[in-house]
Amino acid sequence: MPDNPHSKTQGELIYRFRQLRDSHRFFARPELRLRLATDLYRIPDVSVFAGEEPAERVPSHPPLVAIEIMSPDDRYQALMDKLAEYEQWGVPNIWVIDPDRRTFAIYEAGTLRAVTQLTLPGYPIEFSGELFS
Repeated sequence: MPDNPHSKTQGELIYRFRQLRDSHRFFARPELRLRLATDLYRIPDVSVFAGEEPAERVPSHPPLVAIEIMSPDDRYQALMDKLAEYEQWGVPNIWVIDPDRRTFAIYEAGTLRAVTQLTLPGYPIEFSGELFS
C-alpha cells in the first residue's frame, strides 16, 4: 500500500516540532479538538502550542500555529471558512500544506497566499520542499 501523503506530512511536522520541545517549549498535537466558541469546535491537522502545554483536554485558547494539510476530498470554501474561524479566534499563524502538489500557503487577513517555505518568526522553524521527502 502506498504512503498516504497527508499522514506522512502530518507525522513529519509533529516530529520536527517535538525536536524543539525542550529548547522552545513547543507542544505539537495531531488532530486536537479545539473549542473556538461555546458551540464551535474545530480539529486542525496539527496544532502547535508554545510556552505551556494545554491544560484542558479540549483547549479553549488559540495555539501558536494551526496547520491544515490538504486531502483530495477537501473543498475550497469549507477550508476558507475554517481558516477564517481560526483567524477570528486569534490563531497568529495559520498554515495550509498540500502534500500532493508540494505547496505551502499562509492564511492572513482573509487571504490564502502561496509561499515557498513556512517560517515562524522568532523561532528556528523553516519548512520547505524537503518536508515532502
